[in-house]
Formats: sequence, structure tokens, C-alpha cells
Amino acid sequence: MTDDIGYQALTQAAMRGVMKEALKLAASDAGLPGNHHFYISFRTRAPGVQIADHLLTKYPEEMMIVVQHQFWDLEVGDRKFELVLQFSGVPQHLEIPYSAVTRFHDPSVDFLMVFEPTSANYRDEVEPVREDISDAPEQAAPEADVADEARPASDGTVVQLDTFRRK
Repeated sequence: MTDDIGYQALTQAAMRGVMKEALKLAASDAGLPGNHHFYISFRTRAPGVQIADHLLTKYPEEMMIVVQHQFWDLEVGDRKFELVLQFSGVPQHLEIPYSAVTRFHDPSVDFLMVFEPTSANYRDEVEPVREDISDAPEQAAPEADVADEARPASDGTVVQLDTFRRK
């Protein structure tokens, strides 16, 4: 038996729970209140991620998606979420385990969660995410630029991510 309580793993699991509850709000009939929206970065080659091959080719390590106005069929499960987003006008289904997420950001309230690494090489991870205490991703990748295809149609306002970075 170890003397370590595992606070880091407990914290990561709690943070993933916050993300899951926020996604449940987005999936509800009422949708997100006010100007809330999410930038979600995830490792595209993490176990359980399912995205189209052309997206995997374009984003071989990490991808950021925007959950705001134009998303469909958002389903929030115990270990993953699924949704449909448009890329170059073509709807694409994405399946993303919470364990693959590296960043969750709601810029409308300047809320950011970064999921910390726990292992040296995430490609070697084989255990599924546990609901109680999940293993965090191996490393939080640098902030990715939002691809044109990942941006939903909007009122034309361009948001610079530098605005939200802490200095």
C-alpha cells in the first residue's frame, strides 16, 4: 500500500467532471446560456478518438474544436463525448474520450482548465478512463491555432487566443 492519496489524479478527475457537466448543459434543450462557448483541444491519436482520416492527416497530434453555434448531435457519455461539426462545409462526426482532452476553455468567462500529464508517452496508454479517478494525458500540448474549418460561422468577429492568455 502506498502513502500517496493521489490528489493530482483526484483533481484531474474532478476537472473532467466539470467539463462533462458543462458539455451536458450544451447538449440540453436549453443549450448554453448567454455567450458561453467552448474551445476544446484534444490529442488526435489518443486511444478512443475517432475522427475522419483527412482531419487526422491535417491535425496529426492535436486539434482544437469550437462548440458554439454550429454543432449537432452532441452526446455526453461517461467516458467520452460525440458531436458533429462542419469542416469546409462538410459535416463530420467526432468521438472524443475525456482522457484525450488537453485543454477546455470557455472564453466568455475566461475559464480555462489544462489537463496535466501523468506518463511519458500517451501512445502507450491502454487503460480506459475510469469515472472515479481518470489518468490524465501525458502532456498538455502547446496551444494550437483554431483552424479555419474548426471555426463556426459567426458574426465575423475574430477572436485572438492571445487575449485570453495569462501574461
